[in-house]
Amino acid sequence: MPNAVRAQRRGRRSGAPSAAAAASVALASIAVLAACVGAPERSTLPSTPPGTPAAPTATATPTPTGPPPVLLPSGGVEVVAQGLQAPWSILRLPDGGVLVSERDTANVVEVLGDGSLRVAATVPGVVPGGEGGLLGLAFRPTDGDDPDYVYAYFTAASDNRIVRMPLTGEPGSLGLGAPEDVLTGIPKAGNHDGGRIRFGPDGFLYATAGDAGNRDTAQDPGSLSGKILRMTPEGRPAPGNPFDNFTWSFGHRNPQGIAWDANGDLWAAEFGQNTWDELNRIQPGGNYGWPIVEGQAGDSRFIDPVQQWSTADASPSGLAIVGDTLFLAALRGERLWTIAPATAGGALTATPWVVGELGRLRDVTAGPDGELWFISNNTDGRGSPSPGDDKLFRVRLAPAG
Repeated sequence: MPNAVRAQRRGRRSGAPSAAAAASVALASIAVLAACVGAPERSTLPSTPPGTPAAPTATATPTPTGPPPVLLPSGGVEVVAQGLQAPWSILRLPDGGVLVSERDTANVVEVLGDGSLRVAATVPGVVPGGEGGLLGLAFRPTDGDDPDYVYAYFTAASDNRIVRMPLTGEPGSLGLGAPEDVLTGIPKAGNHDGGRIRFGPDGFLYATAGDAGNRDTAQDPGSLSGKILRMTPEGRPAPGNPFDNFTWSFGHRNPQGIAWDANGDLWAAEFGQNTWDELNRIQPGGNYGWPIVEGQAGDSRFIDPVQQWSTADASPSGLAIVGDTLFLAALRGERLWTIAPATAGGALTATPWVVGELGRLRDVTAGPDGELWFISNNTDGRGSPSPGDDKLFRVRLAPAG
């Protein structure tokens, strides 16, 4: 990396030692609203649960400064970009760059300022099939002369795995270097591969792992499947994990969305079997019941979801929290759920939005300047594509009431 570019990248990272800092900047702007791979351009249209947990270390919790605002979509939906192929994860970078993973092509696509698309990198070793392929993306800045990294969760020939790749270039010409394994051996299958990754406010990497069709492994804290996993950026079990391994919580079927609220609490969205999809507030060492129970069972051995939906109304994937509102992208339900308030600890109000208007929705994230960004997923073999699908959308957010 040339010295000038390295110095510029250090300048961008100054005061931002973790990905959580970027999220804090986004939330701050919302509060104001309330009060090495080169690539060509791609043309597009404009029983008693086993295991006894050790005492976990609590996730770092921000100092409360009053409840954040409940935010809701305001105004019309706009198209940021179109022509995406089975997109899975949106990654917004602190310097304004935007990357989207495509499940079946293994491409990491850069969305340019004019809405056009270019392939920033094709991730080697991805073996798409069924629900597997190139899935979640996450970003971690580093200090000094070390590169920033983009992390990816993908399905390989024999497993699901997490890798990291050095980020090169600037917005408009972003690229990714050779991948380095972070965690391998996560069970794979034609479905239930999980796949969401995100750095938490504690600086550790969290990943959702499905049961990979082997239901009973979800109840084994020593297995990597049917779990939410927590690890260091280099891929070791994080200090304070409740079972002294990678497991943070267990008894999950196929979680695909994770996000943290302003109190530092972790939330996760999960696909049910035939009856109930779930929204869970995650406790370290918590057992969420699968495959013994599904939905709100009232069984004291397990932690009930705080919200549930019929599978026809949700099939939840991506999850974001902006202000005090959870935004949940629904596939089969073809809608975006807004759930609030996240931090009050009481009853939640869940409201569907854009029902049936945009098709299947896969991921959602905070956008710039008080916006919410989300992607459709109609070209994954289960949807009914409209002209220009799949698309990246945005909508303004405004305080409720």
